[in-house]
Amino acid sequence: MPSKKIVVLVASVRDGRKSDRVAKYFKKLLEEKQAVVDLVDLKEFDFPIFKERLRYLKDPGERILEFASRIRACDGLVLVTPEYNGGYPAALKNVTDLLYDEWKRKPIAITTVSSGHFAGSQVITSLLFTLWKIGAWVVPAMCPIPTVETTFDESGVPAEPESMNKKASVFLNELFFTIDAQKAVKGQ
Repeated sequence: MPSKKIVVLVASVRDGRKSDRVAKYFKKLLEEKQAVVDLVDLKEFDFPIFKERLRYLKDPGERILEFASRIRACDGLVLVTPEYNGGYPAALKNVTDLLYDEWKRKPIAITTVSSGHFAGSQVITSLLFTLWKIGAWVVPAMCPIPTVETTFDESGVPAEPESMNKKASVFLNELFFTIDAQKAVKGQ
């Protein structure tokens, strides 16, 4: 069975962010599960504010085309997003609106991150609606991460590896199942 190509998307561009810790963790765990992982950090792209979908842009620029290509090339995504005031970061909304065909029927597993005990639970409603609206296949399992600054260190190592690995494995197995189901439907 060929390796799955997974993008781990870091949605926060904020200085002092902590969600990148979770992205590092998932990158390592996915690689241990023999996936080919592409860590896509929105902070590295520094996109301009959304003006139009990619397919309508006259001159989208190399970085936008690179981003679209990386999303298009993957089998599925682990989306790591913090919760900001009950919603998701503007940078994530920006790239969600930028692409369309690239998100269509793309399996996406969401992990929410917060510094509080609710683990970003309020961000799910608005993010799910947006992803459903553009036709993404959102995996029915979630992986909420509370108190991220004590749950993970700066390198992405969990404070309680055994319980986190168990929780994350259930989450990733749902993503893998969704990817395999999609490939079976397509006859690949």
